[in-house]
Amino acid sequence: MNIPSAAKYSFRIRTRSGAMVENLLIYGKDEQDAERKLRQIYLGCEVIETRRTLASVQRTSPMSYEDVVDLISGSPDVSGAD
Repeated sequence: MNIPSAAKYSFRIRTRSGAMVENLLIYGKDEQDAERKLRQIYLGCEVIETRRTLASVQRTSPMSYEDVVDLISGSPDVSGAD
């Protein structure tokens, strides 16, 4: 089973009215996709900064209980290897 290749992007923006919004997280298949989604929500905003915050994970097998515990606990090994 492959998880779709999507990453999380963190935006810092200035809204049309001048308000600053920081750490606005949006998923996208790439940065342009995430920004497109952002601009649908915040019409006329100015993007100040963009950061990719999470890399996608490709899996070839279903997640086990141990995989879920590793994700929750922050363990870096989520490769799906036994």
